[in-house]
This record gives sequence, C-alpha cells and structure tokens, in this order.
Amino acid sequence: MPLPGPVTAQSTESAVGHLLRELAPQVLGAVARRHGDFDAAEDAVQEALVAAALQWPAQGIPTNPRGWLYHVALRRMTDHLRSEMARRRREDAVATQVWADWAFVPPPDVEVGVQGDDTLMLLFMCCHPALTPPSAIALTLRAVGGLTTAEIASAFLVPEATMAQRISRAKASIKSSKIPFRMPDGVERAARLGAVLHVLYLVFNEGYASSSGPRLQRTDLSNEAIRLARTLHDLLPEDGEVAGLLALMLLTDARRAARTGPHDELIPLDEQDRALWDPRLIAEGVALVSEAFSRGAVGAYQLQAAVAALHDEAPRAEDTDWPQILALYGVLERMSDNPMVSLNRAIAAAMVQGPEAGLELLKPLDARLPGHYRLDAVRGHLHERLGDAERAIAHYRAAAQRTASIPERDYLTLKAARLAAGRR
Repeated sequence: MPLPGPVTAQSTESAVGHLLRELAPQVLGAVARRHGDFDAAEDAVQEALVAAALQWPAQGIPTNPRGWLYHVALRRMTDHLRSEMARRRREDAVATQVWADWAFVPPPDVEVGVQGDDTLMLLFMCCHPALTPPSAIALTLRAVGGLTTAEIASAFLVPEATMAQRISRAKASIKSSKIPFRMPDGVERAARLGAVLHVLYLVFNEGYASSSGPRLQRTDLSNEAIRLARTLHDLLPEDGEVAGLLALMLLTDARRAARTGPHDELIPLDEQDRALWDPRLIAEGVALVSEAFSRGAVGAYQLQAAVAALHDEAPRAEDTDWPQILALYGVLERMSDNPMVSLNRAIAAAMVQGPEAGLELLKPLDARLPGHYRLDAVRGHLHERLGDAERAIAHYRAAAQRTASIPERDYLTLKAARLAAGRR
C-alpha cells in the first residue's frame, strides 16, 4: 500500500501507527468472535501489532493490512495452543479434536470475514453481562479505544494498580461465563447500551483533551469515538441518548482547530477564534440535539449537548447564554451524581452570580474530587477574577503540579507566572 506524499521515516511510522490503531479493534473482534477466548485473542493481536510496528515501516504496508494482522494473530494463537497442548500432555484424541478447530489459518492476503463492523461488535461484546458496568467500560477502553491502563485509571479517578486489577478480573469473568461472542440481540443490546455510551464518551474525552502526555489532543481517538457513535446512531436512530452523545461529540469537536495555538499551546474557550470553528459540525450537532429533545424524554447526554450548542451558537464569548447553561447544569446535577457536573455548574454559577457563588459551590467537591487538578484550576480562575492574585497563583501552581497533561501544565504555569510578574 503506497504512502501519500513524501515518504520519510517519521511519516511512515505515523501512517503505520494510525492504521494499526484503526485496525486493531476490527482484528480483535474477528479473532475473538472466531475463537471465543477474549484474553488469548487480545494477547495474540497485541503480538501481531508489535510485529507490524517493527516490519511495516521498513518493508511497507501490505496490500491487505487487516488480513495480515489477522493471519499473524491466528498464527500466534496456534503457536500458544501447540505449546499448551505439549505442556499438558493431552491424549491424542482430545488434542486432535481441539487442533482441528484451531489449525486452519488463512493466508495474509485473504480478506477477513467481517460481520457488519467488527469494532462495533467488539464494543458490545466487551460490555458483557458477566461484568459490572465499571469493569465493562474499563475493558472496552483497552480493547476498542486503545487507551493505556494509566489513561483509563485517570478517566476513572482511581490508581493505576486498581485499574489493572479491574481489567484482569474483567477478562477472567468473561472467560468463565462461557457466554458466546456475538452481536447481542435487541434486548441484550438495550441492557448494555448505557455502558457502551459511557465508553464512547470517555474515549472521545481522552482524544479531545488527553489526560497525559505532550499533546493536548489525540485526534485518532476522538475521530474513532465519533465514527463509532455514528455507527451506533445508524443502528439505533430513534434512541435520544445515542443522538445526544453524537451531537455532544460533534459540537465539541467543532472547536478543535481553535483549541491550540501555533506551538500547540492550549487556548481556552473564551479566547478562541470562533471563525475557526466548524459550522458544518455545529449545524449537524444542533439538528441532532433539537430532534432528540422533540421526542420528549431527555437524558444526560442530550443535556450536555444542549450546553455545547449554547456555547457554539454564541457569536462571541460575552454573548454566551450563561443563565440557560446554569439551568441545564442544575437539571443535569439532579439527574446524575457526577462531581464533574457539579464542577461545571459552579463555573456557570460564577458566570451568572459572580465568582464568590462559584467558590462556595466548589467547597463540597473537595471530598468528592480530592486532589483533582481541575478544582485548583477553577479556583485559580475565580480568585483571579476577584483580583486575589496571591490565591490565584497558588491554585494555578497546584493545578500545574497535579495534571499529567503537558499542554495544560504549561498553560497553568504561564497563568501563574503572568500574575506573579504583574505583582512586581
């Protein structure tokens, strides 16, 4: 497969990395669907991805990259099975029967059989009835979203070791349940839908505002979340929350080009050049959330999409309808027990009622978000608005120390430095 444009080592590795992230869940879904052992399938696909990452930049991307990965993954699984059979010294009759089910490995140039979108099927498969919703979400973020254990732990506000144990237990639960890997029927799908939506929400958020590392945005993740949300909306066009989540993603992603400066520095919402916002995505998102609201029952994703629409439709930051946003967050807070919703409501209250009101609403969050950098960042902003530079500097510096995102750390450090320079 030829690479577009001038081919350099860096561009080749980038193209390979992007392709592998796109293909990994598709291949994992196909392998797991064929053999039913999720844990073994994930290990085999990971080995195939490592092999591709080493070989493709030097040898070129194969004509059928998905078939290549599928072929290598199945080879790895048969190798592991051969080793396991030898280790356990199974009787020849049993071994022959087991081997017959596994032995055939299609050549790498054969197209992999796909049932619809294997990535979407994998998404529902990971939201397994044998798992609790938090475990299902964590496992899906690993298998479908491609997030590291550390990134998932950050999204759930738990230690990395805790998340690693949760993922391991999830795999063990799926293996012991013996429930087949397939696209669930309508009843099963409805039962798993909440976890699926939460997964897509977290994957998008990690792509739009990376929790760690040198980049503010990981567009491969946010793009994949949007693609899967579109696929899910095609599957369930009458579901208001599916439409609401897709609308939220589109309305948020519409601001992508304005969120960073020429050196990839963070630009906050109120300072962004709104001419860079994508009007096509805004129009699509507004239409989706408007249609979803017209159906009657309103859910959390629809409310968040309505907030995003109010931001996107304001010609200038000062034109933002903050009273309406505050009202929406009030409804959302009563509907959910999410501390981040309470944090955003405090910000909206500060915009409507003044910084003191916002600071008052932040107090109960110390127990619910202990040590979270966003608490300090918001407090820094509100103290800055009150003219209390000393407290603002302290909170900005504390937030900078606590975030694992380098662009956010740099932004907060610069805010503190500018305030400190102004006091001299």
